[in-house]
Amino acid sequence: MSNRLSATASLAPSSALTIEHVRGVRHWNDHLFSFTITRPPSFRFRSGEFVMIGLPDEGRPLLRAYSIASPDYADELEFLSIKVPDGKLTSRLQTIVPGDEILLGRKPTGTLVTDALKPGQRLFLLSTGTGLAPFLSLIRDPDIYERFGAIVLVHSVRHVSDLAFRPLLEAQLAGDPLVQDQALLQLTYVPTVTREPFHTTGRIDGLIDSGALFRAGLMGPERFDPEQDRVMMCGSMDMIRSLSARLDALGFEEGSNAKPGDYVIERAFAG
Repeated sequence: MSNRLSATASLAPSSALTIEHVRGVRHWNDHLFSFTITRPPSFRFRSGEFVMIGLPDEGRPLLRAYSIASPDYADELEFLSIKVPDGKLTSRLQTIVPGDEILLGRKPTGTLVTDALKPGQRLFLLSTGTGLAPFLSLIRDPDIYERFGAIVLVHSVRHVSDLAFRPLLEAQLAGDPLVQDQALLQLTYVPTVTREPFHTTGRIDGLIDSGALFRAGLMGPERFDPEQDRVMMCGSMDMIRSLSARLDALGFEEGSNAKPGDYVIERAFAG
């Protein structure tokens, strides 16, 4: 275990937390990284959910909500995080290395699950920044390809280097043991960059207004249709507020675990 995080040893597993080990870390650029940790045998989650993870802070757990990026059948749990130099947790989390210990909550939860949506034909997964994480889990779940005929994943970032997992997504999950064939036919990946030249530029609302979002290899009308379209959103609150208002005006209804609807958002998104 790294000396930098040795304070973790002062904590023991509890009814709310387990202590896991870092398996791997990938730094995408100077402000974005992903990491994998061990998965307890008893840990179960639905694709799209988040869980509390963290480190000790003066003998107490310092926890934040992180969406699980790995599919629900994976042996490891993967997360995507920003690096905040003065962030109480991320300033330390960004320095983890394999072998370090991480605190993991025992109870995943969240609204970005297919159970919170009504049946539909097209599913739009709209993300900014690290809001991509839950959708990485969802698109590797065979169930989503049974529920929806076409799935479009939009990832809006400021810089090209912020397009985490781009090779995997551009290859439409080629080599995935469970969904390779379905993803090739049903999944469309739309990366867009707002502050550098790229083949697709601009914010998500701009792609909607121009119709580019709907021309990205998808069947159906070049507009959102509440009769057949379903939407999930995760990322900046500005994006979520703006697009939620747009969908509300079109007659879409927000869904929840208790009452499935036409679109869902992640209110507990962190980072």
